[in-house]
Amino acid sequence: MSVQVFGDQVTEERAENARMSAFVGAIAVGDLVKTTLGPKGMDKLLQSASSDSSLITNDGATILKSIPLDNPAAKVLVNLSKVQDDEVGDGTTSVTVLGAELLREAEKLIDQKIHPQIIIEGYRLACDASLKALEKTAIDNSSNESKFYEDLVHIAKTTLSSKILSQDKEHFSKLAADAILRLKGSTNLEHIQVIKIIGGNLSDSFLDEGFILPKRFGSSQPKKIEKAKILIANTSLDTDKVKIFGAKFKVDSTSKLAQLEKAERDKMKNKIEKISKFGINVFINRQLIYDYPEQLFTEMGINSIEHADFEGVERLALVTGGEVVSTFENPENCKLGECNLIEEVMIGEETFTKFSGCKVSNACTVVLRGATSQVLDEAERSLHDALCVLSQTTKEPRTLLGGGCAEMIMSKAVDTVAQNVDGKKSLAVEAFARALRQLPTILADNAGFDSSELVSKLRSAVYNGMTTSGLDLDNGVIADMKELGIVESYKLKKAVVSSASEAAEVLLRVDNIIRAKPRTANRNQM
Repeated sequence: MSVQVFGDQVTEERAENARMSAFVGAIAVGDLVKTTLGPKGMDKLLQSASSDSSLITNDGATILKSIPLDNPAAKVLVNLSKVQDDEVGDGTTSVTVLGAELLREAEKLIDQKIHPQIIIEGYRLACDASLKALEKTAIDNSSNESKFYEDLVHIAKTTLSSKILSQDKEHFSKLAADAILRLKGSTNLEHIQVIKIIGGNLSDSFLDEGFILPKRFGSSQPKKIEKAKILIANTSLDTDKVKIFGAKFKVDSTSKLAQLEKAERDKMKNKIEKISKFGINVFINRQLIYDYPEQLFTEMGINSIEHADFEGVERLALVTGGEVVSTFENPENCKLGECNLIEEVMIGEETFTKFSGCKVSNACTVVLRGATSQVLDEAERSLHDALCVLSQTTKEPRTLLGGGCAEMIMSKAVDTVAQNVDGKKSLAVEAFARALRQLPTILADNAGFDSSELVSKLRSAVYNGMTTSGLDLDNGVIADMKELGIVESYKLKKAVVSSASEAAEVLLRVDNIIRAKPRTANRNQM
């Protein structure tokens, strides 16, 4: 006799089935993004079924964010890549793939009737050993300025080599390193503005000190202003209608209509006069400025820019050291923005307003050029990844060698631990080392080389004490990563290993999946 415990529309998966469901979902996500890993990784074209929009990307987090998934384990890995994106900015594919490989190894162990808790304990030991090995091999060059700059450029090159900017990585890695050094140790990327302008090639992109706003001055105002004092505002400067809902005027003669118009103009004139008392020569507004107020500004010798949308206004305030103002009663309480020169410049076929010599000197603008909007979007994502990693590196300056070198060093440390662990737990520790070795294997596979041969060569090189060896994926050989300058951030690798290990642990603990409709407020079920 079967007893119905659950209400309707509830399904339950137990033990083996629940685990299978978790593993299959996670491994499928890992397989989905693993072809994008490394310098020879391919891109994915994501097309929306409902609209015509499509995007081409190599960024693990972007791919996973854009695909709706139903499997709960798959969602854990999606969150994993998202957190990696927020924390470090790059390594989103690596962390997903490592998480999936750890679960693939765990699945084999569970088939051998090893309890999940034993696997978790083994993974924890292995994770600790990996992180200790990473810390030992990390190098800190922050005391030597020129070496640290080289490190930054190398890290940017390594990050960009797997992305769309790989053809011009020399150019872009210097550009990214210069932009980050301007921040003087801050991780606030708001100071670096990226403008995308269609046309030209990616190699035409450049870094410009200062701030560029895609707007122009009002008509018949000078195109250049030196020693600018700027008031940044968010106020309505359209014709100030009497703003009372449903108010109607009936006038019995045109003279009264003229009086009404005059009152409106006077009201506007007062407002502009209040603004002029701030002692400014540039007025930038988030909203529209109509012809009449613009004319008044021109007469007073104040340049005006209208409709600098919200992000522009916020950034301008940040960069010029001013505040966004919406009332003009007390000029003495207001912080004005300052910069040495504002001028109109042409980039491509468009006119922009450029602010040079801003009060906050770490502001700069990257102008990206490219053939299509998809190329530009992907270039922006790639550059953003590089900027994020570099800004984190200025906080945590230690670096590691890339090309599978760090993974192999961790794998060696984990194998050493496995020899000292007894019982079934040692199998789990060894499995962790195998999962780590999967990353160089995938790198070699994606580049079209014989991965088993290459990785076993790399393994014997690193295990025999040549600790700077890694994969040279341009030539398909084992090479010295130090000489090739393939450098990665320590913080990035540490985040990848610890996050992937934790995610695998969370999913290994699952032995029951219950799917149910959310409970409704129907009292009869009680």
